[in-house]
Amino acid sequence: MAAMIASLPIRYVDPVFRPPSEAESLILPVTDGCSWNQCTFCQMYKAPQKKFRARDQAETMTAIRACGEHFGNDVRRVFLADGDALVLPTRRLIEILGTIQDSLPAVRRVSSYCLPRNLRRKSAAELKELADAGLTMAYVGAESGDDEVLAKVHKGETFVSTCAALDKLQLAGIQRSVMILNGLGGRMLSQRHAENSARLVNATQPEYLSTLVLNFPQGEEHFRKQFPAWQPCSQRELFAEMETFISALELRRTVFRSDHVSNRLVLKGTLGAEKSRLLKEIRAAVATPEAAGLRRTWAQGL
Repeated sequence: MAAMIASLPIRYVDPVFRPPSEAESLILPVTDGCSWNQCTFCQMYKAPQKKFRARDQAETMTAIRACGEHFGNDVRRVFLADGDALVLPTRRLIEILGTIQDSLPAVRRVSSYCLPRNLRRKSAAELKELADAGLTMAYVGAESGDDEVLAKVHKGETFVSTCAALDKLQLAGIQRSVMILNGLGGRMLSQRHAENSARLVNATQPEYLSTLVLNFPQGEEHFRKQFPAWQPCSQRELFAEMETFISALELRRTVFRSDHVSNRLVLKGTLGAEKSRLLKEIRAAVATPEAAGLRRTWAQGL
């Protein structure tokens, strides 16, 4: 992977992050780091070199054109990095999207992470303009639909603000991939975290939904300092939280995945058509975890 990245005509600042479903996408940094970067559970953009800044627009344009010269029609997907590309002014994003269309004509999907707070600064007309220019999907880390959980982890969002952002994206014709963080409320808030996260998803009916499991590859000290009452859920309790969450979902047609490496139980299906099957798999893991075909614990750190 490192050799492949080194061969690209793009300046990367390590570490580089992207959603699992963007594994085959061209990762195009238009910012470095995350403009919010205060969530106590997130350790992605804490390195000094990942301090937030917008990339120089001329550098971004040069990188796109160079990729076009090197790869021509081989690029089908582009992911705009880092943490929240949509923080950029609309005019800059329109220029980026237009240059992608001109230089990489085979691209059929352009996506990025998206903080709900950044959509409050963009009008519905601006988002429609971005969709028309080629922005296809936004990954929204909702993390939870429970306001108490969101406040304790310094997410900077609420149930209402996240719903508003997701509805705004839908009206613009931009697909939404929503991420919920299993275990974020700990034992104390597990039930309400699951129920209100389901309420958020039911209210917005996203096209895609995924769950990740809370983990701390760099240690828990900062998180625990800000949320001292938090107690980690056991593996069985995490499964029980997932059962509560899935049971409460009332979705028409949402593609669901819990295949991120942090999940010990891999789940894939369409909700609501496959809700019963997914619940059966979760209940089997609760009843006999040793027989459920779980990922080994060491693999969660990859």
